[in-house]
Amino acid sequence: MKTFIPRVGYGHMALDYVIQRVKDLRRERAARLGAIRTREQAVRYRESVRRTIRAAFALAPAKTPLNARITGTIRRNGYRIEKVIFESRPGCLVTGNLYLPAEIGKPCPGVVSPCGHSANGKAYPSYQEVYQRLVHAGFVVLAYDPFNQGERDQYFHLPKLHPLRANCCAAHNMMGKQLELIGEYFGMWRAWDGIRALDYLLTRPEVDARRVGVTGNSGGGTLTTWLWAIEERFAMAAPNCFITTFLRNLENEIPADCEQYPPGVLGAGLEMADFLIARAPEPIVLLGERQDFFDLRGLREAYADVRRFYSFFDAEDKAAIFVGTHGHGYYPESQRAMVRFFCGQSGMKPPASDPVVRVEKDALLLVTPQGQVIPAGAKPIFKMIGEKADTLVAMRKVLSASALRGKARTLLALPSRTGAPRYRILRAFSTGTRPDFGRRLVAGRPALKGEIIFSRFAIETEGEIRAILKKRVKAFEATLSVEKTIALYLPHVSSEEDMASDGLARTLMARGPAYFLDVRGLGESLPDEDGPFLGPYGMDYLFHGHGLMLGESYLGRRVHDLLCVLDLLKKEGAKDVRLYGRGQGAIIALFGALFCPAVSRVVLKNGPIACREWTQRAVVNWPAACFVRGMLKEFDLTDCTRALGSRVKLIEPWDSQMKPYAVRELGHLLRETGLSKRILADH
Repeated sequence: MKTFIPRVGYGHMALDYVIQRVKDLRRERAARLGAIRTREQAVRYRESVRRTIRAAFALAPAKTPLNARITGTIRRNGYRIEKVIFESRPGCLVTGNLYLPAEIGKPCPGVVSPCGHSANGKAYPSYQEVYQRLVHAGFVVLAYDPFNQGERDQYFHLPKLHPLRANCCAAHNMMGKQLELIGEYFGMWRAWDGIRALDYLLTRPEVDARRVGVTGNSGGGTLTTWLWAIEERFAMAAPNCFITTFLRNLENEIPADCEQYPPGVLGAGLEMADFLIARAPEPIVLLGERQDFFDLRGLREAYADVRRFYSFFDAEDKAAIFVGTHGHGYYPESQRAMVRFFCGQSGMKPPASDPVVRVEKDALLLVTPQGQVIPAGAKPIFKMIGEKADTLVAMRKVLSASALRGKARTLLALPSRTGAPRYRILRAFSTGTRPDFGRRLVAGRPALKGEIIFSRFAIETEGEIRAILKKRVKAFEATLSVEKTIALYLPHVSSEEDMASDGLARTLMARGPAYFLDVRGLGESLPDEDGPFLGPYGMDYLFHGHGLMLGESYLGRRVHDLLCVLDLLKKEGAKDVRLYGRGQGAIIALFGALFCPAVSRVVLKNGPIACREWTQRAVVNWPAACFVRGMLKEFDLTDCTRALGSRVKLIEPWDSQMKPYAVRELGHLLRETGLSKRILADH
């Protein structure tokens, strides 16, 4: 059979749906902001924003000893650089460079500077320029490496060219999805490093605690924005090349790092500007570039919101903006604008002339003996995640079937359903084993020799979302005629690809009556994109991230699509549904069977056995859209499997790498999770 993924107008469906959701929320926000007329109303709005942000950045750990050490000093004309290492949490080593003016009479203003997504972290040339311009202006500056940048490679044990070592963004997203399973947010882990960096900076007698700012570029601009909103000890801020609007990023199809998706903020009606408004009327300057991929229109929208809001505090002069002429980056013009603003807010005169900047070699700025924290004794983040998961599992109570469904419904954020959904009858098509068939539209005729005909239906599950249902038929059918006993198959990525290449799908086609379902974002509604669908920065990942910000679950929405289709099939006459799922479809089918008593049998091929395993490995290849935030606090997939009892069978389960288990490893996992080998079925 010829393999193809049809393009029939649904490639933008999932994106357009999320865009419309965000637009609706923005209109409501604009109305709330527009209704503010007094300072008292502004204060109430600000307090509401702060509560939402605190909820997104909850679960901060207890502060533990920093155990800070200085491992070396570099002396330069007019300043020195101290090499600093501290523990932001036990075993989590953070490397930094502390820039201090050579002559310090009284305590100086300070700056914490989180790095953008540079492989060499604090040693990135333009970031060194930022630190040197500030130190020459009289500031003490602490620059620190983020996870998997500079000296903080968490995957030091992997081959040097492994994608997680070569790409810090992919590494962040790996950490982020594993943290989701234990109910934590990678952005908070990143922000916590910044908070502890501030703690260290304030231990220094050279620093005036009343005059401490924060500035960073790109991903450092993200952390500047988050830290500004949640840490009131910062007295001024200058985020560069980050501020725009969540909507502009979504409309422009720009996926972000997982730390840039704070959970629940969109659903609560916040926009990016609200992270700045949260500290009104404290001084802030927004920095951007005309050719930056972070949309300049969004930056101007955010600034307009901030300036109007500051007016209620008679503090318009505390909000500023500077836009350069370049692309993405922290360029000298923006650096100078930031220094001028910080000097003004600190009661200092800005330098009369631009200092001579000396970019040091990476090796000279290293804090650790081998240039990495893992050989220096740090515990990698995936080990910490695994330990936390083990603790949660040990504390977890066994749930009844009813309680399990309740917890799953909550974590998947399943929308309510009111009866069977509407559906559209789409054009049927045929394909076959002969190369000359290709893909043909069919109307009112029986199948030709060697030809396979499929009826197609678009099921309206939520707003403008359509789940595409295909039915193998012997001849063209002008309506949805549902048999009493049916098989319903959910693919890994595309039902048509599975029908072409997967043995289980092909067996179901041959038996009939068989239905094949593409839920949102899969199969016929695969997003229009050139990159790998299951990659760490694809559109599927973008939808998952926006689901988190909406306070929802993208996987939960796919389960909702399945449940709506099951409602329709039951209404149209199905009494006995045999549910089949492969890969991602196996996870969706498992949850679907949990909620639908009409499913008499569920066969899961190439599915995972337990998500706990995903927290015990450094590398997990399952896509982010398969991860349920907070699930391991309440249950695991094995609990769902056990709840289905004899109704469920597994075929060739996949491990964390999305590959079949070795026989011995599979046997060990089944024993560990309390599942019998009898649950395994032949192909």
